[in-house]
Amino acid sequence: MRKIVYLSALLASTTVTAQTPDSVFIRNIYNETLARGQSYEWLRQLTKQIGPRLSGSAGAQKAVDWSKDLMEKQGFDRVFLQEVMVPHWVRGAKEEAYIKSGKDRITVPIAALGGSVATPSKGIEAQVVEVKSLKELDELGAGRIKGKIVFFNRPMDPTKLNTFEAYGGAVDQRAGGATFAAKFGAVGTIVRSMASNPDDFPHTGSLRYGPGVPLIPAAAISTNGADKLSALLKQNPNLTFYFKQNCETLPDAKSYNVVAEIRGTERPDEIIVVGGHLDSWDLGEGAHDDGAGCVQSIEVLRVLKQLGYKPKRTLRAVMFMNEENGLKGGIGYADYAKKNNEKHIAAIESDNGGFTPRGFGLVGTPEQKAKVLQWKELLAPYGLHEIGPGGGGADIGPLAQSGTVLFGFKPDSQRYFDYHHTAADRFEAVSKRELELGAASMAAVMYLVDKYGL
Repeated sequence: MRKIVYLSALLASTTVTAQTPDSVFIRNIYNETLARGQSYEWLRQLTKQIGPRLSGSAGAQKAVDWSKDLMEKQGFDRVFLQEVMVPHWVRGAKEEAYIKSGKDRITVPIAALGGSVATPSKGIEAQVVEVKSLKELDELGAGRIKGKIVFFNRPMDPTKLNTFEAYGGAVDQRAGGATFAAKFGAVGTIVRSMASNPDDFPHTGSLRYGPGVPLIPAAAISTNGADKLSALLKQNPNLTFYFKQNCETLPDAKSYNVVAEIRGTERPDEIIVVGGHLDSWDLGEGAHDDGAGCVQSIEVLRVLKQLGYKPKRTLRAVMFMNEENGLKGGIGYADYAKKNNEKHIAAIESDNGGFTPRGFGLVGTPEQKAKVLQWKELLAPYGLHEIGPGGGGADIGPLAQSGTVLFGFKPDSQRYFDYHHTAADRFEAVSKRELELGAASMAAVMYLVDKYGL
């Protein structure tokens, strides 16, 4: 027993002596965030008091006003709005859709894709051509496609452990499917939802119309609905599909990025940004995408201020507008930085949900990445093992052109596409503890970048 007590004391002593000022401060960041964090309550306010925040909408403007007021109340050194013009697409009345096979009329869940045109007022009914890729359209040709609805039914690859990789391998049919189908005379497109699991939620998202082809309506169908349609097509290739949607694109609207900062004490002209996007799709509350990233970013500045940290460099939290259907906020912020000769040494983005932290993806030079990897020992105790090459994030991406090092926050990805762009993306889907762990992880990285530079 004495040996066990002695060994325990020795291990405890070793742990204490191995501590460094950096490890102690990072521990304090986590203690403050987990014991007295504000991000979860802020997320409740953003989702429940405001709700959906699609660019150009009344909800988006309410979110701008809310975040500006919230950050001013935190006593940061400066809070300001940066004007951007954003697309203004509206969904209109709820979509309708059914499969008509013989005498059967089977209702299925759909949602118009962002930026899509409406169907005629009576809707569209036509035979269906099922394809797994854009390439298959070329092989079929106009003779097989003209006058029909193209049904893109390629699922996300379930063998990919990183679900964002699976998403990237399937999303081209959503983004460009309507344009490709229109070239061959299709009257509309239906796209299998970008989802990891079978469910009845249609997952919306943006499409892009190419030049020189008719604009045809496009909608996402739930994964369960897609499986049902595919199975019925095998039984009856001549069945028809009906859908009606009422969306429209209005003139661009004025909106804003919302920016808060803590002024640097030694190198105030060097800026480190942390941010998320304030806009969300209109079907749910935008909790994981990207209310979580916004409140985590504000929490980063709150925690560092609360701990009495005096940064060398200027620290900013940016609530970007219009990531979902235009990226005007991210582009506008980079243009603002260039116009004002601002030097951004690093930018951190959280836009992968409020799940358990796993690490950060890095975009930078080999030398910059090597410096960040020296911090792995400090971050590993908090589960941040996946630190290395990866994407930084859509909103901070434009800053890379000026040499800014990008950090893309990487939470566990397995559940994200259960909620992404759906009515299920609600406050109740977010874990308080996981959300706070993410905020603390981002604050730890911001602290290390500020102290040691890149």
